[in-house]
Amino acid sequence: MLLSVSSLVAKPTEHLGDMTNNKNLKITRGMTVEAKRCVECHADKTPAHVDDWRQSRHAHVGVSCIDCHSVKKDNPMAAQNCPGVKGTKTYVSVLVSPKTCTKCHPNEVEEFQHSGHARAALQVAAKQGMQDLMHKFEGRNHPKLKNSPEATGCMQCHGTIIKLDKNKQPTAETWPNYGIGNVYPDGGVGNCKSCHSIHKFSIAEARKPAGCASCHLGPDHPDIEIYNNSMHGHIFNAEGSTWKYDSAPDAWEPGDYRAPTCATCHMSGIGELKTTHNVSRRLKWNIWAPISKLRDGGYETAVTDFTNKNKVTKGNPLAGHPDGSKAGRAEMEQVCKSCHISLHTKSFFKMADQHVELYNEYAKEAKGMIDELGKKGLMMKDKWADPAFKVWYHLWHHQGRRMRQGALMGGPDYAHWHGVFELQQDIRELRAIYNKRIKTGKIDE
Repeated sequence: MLLSVSSLVAKPTEHLGDMTNNKNLKITRGMTVEAKRCVECHADKTPAHVDDWRQSRHAHVGVSCIDCHSVKKDNPMAAQNCPGVKGTKTYVSVLVSPKTCTKCHPNEVEEFQHSGHARAALQVAAKQGMQDLMHKFEGRNHPKLKNSPEATGCMQCHGTIIKLDKNKQPTAETWPNYGIGNVYPDGGVGNCKSCHSIHKFSIAEARKPAGCASCHLGPDHPDIEIYNNSMHGHIFNAEGSTWKYDSAPDAWEPGDYRAPTCATCHMSGIGELKTTHNVSRRLKWNIWAPISKLRDGGYETAVTDFTNKNKVTKGNPLAGHPDGSKAGRAEMEQVCKSCHISLHTKSFFKMADQHVELYNEYAKEAKGMIDELGKKGLMMKDKWADPAFKVWYHLWHHQGRRMRQGALMGGPDYAHWHGVFELQQDIRELRAIYNKRIKTGKIDE
C-alpha cells in the first residue's frame, strides 16, 4: 500500500529539498499510529530529515522512522531519550546498525560483510602503528586533544568502534561519522549511509562517482583524480549529468550511461553479472598493501568479536572472489566487454598487471633494505623522524598506490608522473641512505 502524505503529492515542479510544508505534514493512511506520530513530530523538530525521507523509496512503501530506529529493550543501544517514546514500551536508537538493514536487505548486508569495506574500522583498531600515529604522533598524546585526528579524519572514512555513554548516547569521539566500516554496539558492522546518504538512501546517488570520492581521493588513493584522468572520467564529466541513474538493481546497463562510474565496475549487475555489495569480489590484486599479492584468500574471514578490547579480528586482506583472483578478474573483464572488444580488454589488463609487478620489484628491494637496517640496529627509534622510514612509507603508501591504481584504472598521469617516476627517485634516495649506514655502521643525526 502506498503512503498518502500531503507533501508527497506536491506539484511536480516543487523544488526538491523544499522544507516549507513539512511542519504541516499529516499522514492519513498506510502506517501505524505510532509511526505517524514520529513522522509528524519530526516534520516539526527535524524537517530536513523528513524532507529527505518523503522523497525516498522507503516513504513510498511505508517504511518510516520507527521501522529503522526502534530496537528491542535488551538491545545495547536501546533508549527512551526521544520525548515521543518516553514512558512507553517503545525503545529507539539514534544509531541504525546493519542488523536493522538486513531485515529487508539481507543479500546486500551479507555481500558487504565479505568485502574490504567491512574491515575498514577494524583494521585501524587492530594496528598499533595506526593507533600510535593518530594519538601519539599526530595527537601529541595530549590528554584532551589526542583523539581529534581520528575523530575528524580517519574514522570519517574508515568508521570506528562506536561507544555509548551512560545515557546510551554515542560518544563524540566515536560518532557522528560516515565511515564505511562502523562497528555498532549491537555487533553490526558497516554503514549503508556512507554511500546512500540518510534519509533518502538514493540508489542514483550511490551510482555517481561523488558517492565514492569523499573517501577515495588524496595522495595515497587518488581514485577520483585517477578516474577524472581516464577516458571514462572524461566522458562522464562531459555528459554524465544527462545519464539515467535510477534503473532497478541488475537493470542498470550500458545505454543508461555511456561510460562506467565506480559502481558500474565494482558493484553493478551487467549482462549475466549480478549486482554485488562486495566491492572486493572483482579484484585481482591487493593494491593497497606494501607488496601486491593476488587476491586468492576467498571471502573475508568472519568477524566475530567486535567489542572485546583484547581481541579485534582483522579480516583477510587477500579476500576477493570466493573462487580466487582469476575468477575475480574474469568478472571484471565481463564488465569491460559490455563496452569493449576482447582484444582491448585483454591488452589493457596485460600491461596494467605488468605495472603492478614492476611496482613489486621496487617495493621488494626497498623493504629488503629497511628490514636489513632494522636488524642491524640502524633505524631510528622514532621512525617518523627517520629519513629511511619516511622514504619507504611514501614509496608504498603514496607513490606506490598511485602507480598501481593509475595503471588498473586507466589514469596515465598517476601510473607515470605521480607513480613510477616518483618511485625511481625514491629508490635512489633510499639506496643512498642504506649504503651510507651500512658502510659507516651509524645513523646520521
